[in-house]
Amino acid sequence: MEEFIKVENVYFNYMSDEGDEQEPLSYNNVLNNISLNIVKGEFIALLGHNGCGKSTMAKLLNAMLLPTDGKVIVNGIDTSDEQHRYDIRKTVGLVLQNPDNQLVASIVEEDVAFGPENLGIDPKEIRRRVDEALKAVDMYEYRCHAPYKLSGGQKQRVAIAGMIAMEPQCLVLDEPTAMLDPKGRDEVMNTIKRLNKEKGITIVLITHYMDEAVQANRVVVMDSGQILTQGSPHEVFSNVELLKRHRLDVPQATELMYRLRGRGFASERMPLDADECVEMLDSMLKQGKGI
Repeated sequence: MEEFIKVENVYFNYMSDEGDEQEPLSYNNVLNNISLNIVKGEFIALLGHNGCGKSTMAKLLNAMLLPTDGKVIVNGIDTSDEQHRYDIRKTVGLVLQNPDNQLVASIVEEDVAFGPENLGIDPKEIRRRVDEALKAVDMYEYRCHAPYKLSGGQKQRVAIAGMIAMEPQCLVLDEPTAMLDPKGRDEVMNTIKRLNKEKGITIVLITHYMDEAVQANRVVVMDSGQILTQGSPHEVFSNVELLKRHRLDVPQATELMYRLRGRGFASERMPLDADECVEMLDSMLKQGKGI
């Protein structure tokens, strides 16, 4: 598998804006010796409490921020290299939580065209990219609509299309469904999964929804500026005790099986969703493994 992004022993400090002659400026340590490798085409979910450093990691991956110490290498380029920082931001697109903060035009297709236009791309190529990007997020029929008339999920899909039109190899999405209703969340998640599977775009999804995290290839859990654990969704969420000690949630199906284990059900592994849970319970009861 081709290594695409490499985070090497990264530290990051924010400077406190409070200070005077008696009390000099202090530094808030956000990331502590983080190392993480991301493979091309991978779909990673990044979990953790608010303030654990997830959003800082997102901004480090596309050189919006630079490490205080350590290195972030994107497709062979060090993000500290000013001459190639523009290339990094074309390679790694960042989608933020609030779609209203990312929409800049009065017409959907004009908004999607904004990024390619700033790259100086030929108008015919821009037209092709805009149409393709809108089709990829299933918003082509809304290309002449005003963004403010769209639902939250539709707005976020337009924001994603704007990034796709710049043809990045990776999308980093910082809690893109946090402000959406369940229907909007499903729309965005279906789009993300389709882009990953059909176009091979590397996905780094920051989320606090466990049902979204279980859809990733790999889950990375952060706590207090460090990586607590990582692995496949089954590997990570099977370690319920560790996650609970750090006050982190698990999927509802996993929580149910964890409690049933405490009542004597001998399950071999933890389910991640309702379908897996029903299948496992049915199998256990047929084999007489329940109480």
